[in-house]
Amino acid sequence: MSKKIMVVDDELHIRMLYQEELEALGYDVVTSDGSNEIVPILDKEKPDLIVLDIKLGHDKSGLDLLQEIRSQDQNIPVILCTAYDSFQHDLKSIAADHYVVKSVDLSELVGKVKKILG
Repeated sequence: MSKKIMVVDDELHIRMLYQEELEALGYDVVTSDGSNEIVPILDKEKPDLIVLDIKLGHDKSGLDLLQEIRSQDQNIPVILCTAYDSFQHDLKSIAADHYVVKSVDLSELVGKVKKILG
């Protein structure tokens, strides 16, 4: 059975790009724009890995979602994706497993995904 990855990003083109790339590698991919409650989605989808954008718009922070995810499941791997490096100074970010700076080159993200999911 293939591993399931949940991509949470407020930008549709990013969600589509990540989904296309990760599905091409054989993963199941579900996406969310981050506007819905995360816990019910986790319960329904049961992803093996979450790729989470830090700046979600809608006055929502991926770091806040990360806290919600961790309160639900301590063990699910989370990769934080961001176009900014200032997140590293936010204490909430220590709950993530890995960080990836957004880029059109997805090799860093793909490398982290493969490392986590085997």
